[in-house]
Amino acid sequence: MLKITDLSLRRGSRLLLENVELDVFPGQRMGLTGANGSGKSSLFAVIAGRLEADQGNVTLPRDTLITEVLQETPDSDRTAIDYVIDGDQPFRSLELKIAQAELDDNGTLLATLHSQMDDIDGFRVSARAGQLLHGLGFSAKEQSQSVNTFSGGWRMRLNLACALMTRADLLLLDEPTNHLDLDAMVWLERWLTGYLGIVLVISHDREFLDRSVTRIAHIEGGTIQVYEGNYSLAEERRAAWIAIQNKQHLRQQKQVRHMQSYIDRFRYKASKARQAQSRLKALERLEIISPFHQENRFVFEFETPDHSPHQLVDLKGINAGYSEVVLSNVNFRLSDGDRIGLLGRNGAGKTTLMKTLAAQLPPLQGAYTGDSKLRIGYFAQHQLDLLNPQWSPLDHLTAISDQENDRSLRTFLGRFGFSGDMATEPVAIRSGGEKARLVLALIVYRKPNLLLLDEPTNHLDIQMRESISFALQSYDGCLVVVAHDRHLLRLVTNELWLIDDGSLRPFDGDLDDYVNWLRQRQKGTGKLIERQLDEKSKKGKDVAITTEQFTRSSKSARQERAKQRVKVKPLRASLDRIEKQLAKATEVQQQLEEQLANPEIYNEANRNQLRELLFDQARNAQLHQELEDHWLAASELLERADVPG
Repeated sequence: MLKITDLSLRRGSRLLLENVELDVFPGQRMGLTGANGSGKSSLFAVIAGRLEADQGNVTLPRDTLITEVLQETPDSDRTAIDYVIDGDQPFRSLELKIAQAELDDNGTLLATLHSQMDDIDGFRVSARAGQLLHGLGFSAKEQSQSVNTFSGGWRMRLNLACALMTRADLLLLDEPTNHLDLDAMVWLERWLTGYLGIVLVISHDREFLDRSVTRIAHIEGGTIQVYEGNYSLAEERRAAWIAIQNKQHLRQQKQVRHMQSYIDRFRYKASKARQAQSRLKALERLEIISPFHQENRFVFEFETPDHSPHQLVDLKGINAGYSEVVLSNVNFRLSDGDRIGLLGRNGAGKTTLMKTLAAQLPPLQGAYTGDSKLRIGYFAQHQLDLLNPQWSPLDHLTAISDQENDRSLRTFLGRFGFSGDMATEPVAIRSGGEKARLVLALIVYRKPNLLLLDEPTNHLDIQMRESISFALQSYDGCLVVVAHDRHLLRLVTNELWLIDDGSLRPFDGDLDDYVNWLRQRQKGTGKLIERQLDEKSKKGKDVAITTEQFTRSSKSARQERAKQRVKVKPLRASLDRIEKQLAKATEVQQQLEEQLANPEIYNEANRNQLRELLFDQARNAQLHQELEDHWLAASELLERADVPG
């Protein structure tokens, strides 16, 4: 049990938390919410022992293992899977002891150590690490790459996998979804629901919180209010509490005014003086109910575009990519008023398509046609890094503005929270969320008629996400969004397109259908879901068409499927062979365990036989791990082939 008692915390002169009380029990998954700067990460630091509170206590049972996601990943030649396995410290410790016992030829100790390894499921450690990495978007090939070959975002995923690999009693996750796409987020939600220890997670993604936590601890005004249930339930209860608080305040103020009026009228009148004095004492003893002041929300709207051409961009027969083709034969037309959400698994090519639409990535083949009055507003995560750290928000806005009036520019920046000194201070001191707000402000100022938003909500708190959602709902131009924030996608898009297997096509379903498609796809049955969705969209017709028939005639589709079946036949055969070998290795393992369970095998006379059995067990366990790795790689190859079984 995690118990926080009478905790107060300052950062500099600012009081973040005051007299906080909080109890969290094993098996509970708690979401920690609140505006940026409210003290969420600081509270994590206190719990982890990295920061000392000004007052109060944080108590945990002795030997409690706390795990956090590292914010830095050291350069390393170790493979990704080895780096993640390092998170399982009990396994690594036993691994070293077993190696030493083998060198010492200590059969009795080896038996004990192998038993301990079996108790912690150590013989499946590679499979467990591989499953974590696969869920977070790493292919079998990438799992064998060295850590220093990955970019910063992918290294953060490695750190997350390493944290999930630990056998922690308390798992602290600070914005774990910032570097994940929707596919990995869906996987992480399911993984967390099976976690047996305590989970504390900071997140500004309301749908992620709805699906992954069972309690909400909301920080506001230096205090923590706990709500049972997910974020949506907490929001409803908080709104109800605010309404009651303000209603009670108004009622009390009415009473106060009435009592004060009586006192003012009769306190000096002899016949009424006693009653007036009584009311005066009652007023002094009255515990004043303060009105609830909600935190200021940034309210802005997108400017009406100066021009609204009917057809903005037309892609015909586009092959898009860098040195190699990522997307093939893309035919995609954007018209005024389109509101499109792009879906696709990690690495499918969503950002490639966005860069192509933004005319930042020339097509390798095909025709890109943009209207002469096309004005693009493109938000990409890397654009935060393109801000000049020495410039102020006002400097950035002045650079793209024809106006010389600082006052109007300052007024505009104030709508995005950059008022007063914040408008003239260097960008270098601003947080990631504040930089994202500035990039949005610069985009809004240009009055684009085509908005391309690639993960616009990273680093933004829930209030700012809500502000963006409201602004986008009233935007008059064409909108294309890539986001792992499902709440945003549900609010601002009315059409979904899927990038899969190098092609782009409409997705005939909603976001819940897409989540189901992802889950089935991981099991190799994604095509079944596609056919079900297609049937759903064609409800009422006598004959439902398949996804392939959406873009091909039935004859060409049959020919294509026949070619694909020939292509994947050896892959299926390989997978079947590996499964049979796995079954055999499992059978051998069971036989060895039965022999090692015989007490007589540990007699001194059977020492050599025991040693052979232990070596056989270790070799077979290693074989089992290798076969599981091969099975994972073969399954992924077959999945990429994407043929209905």
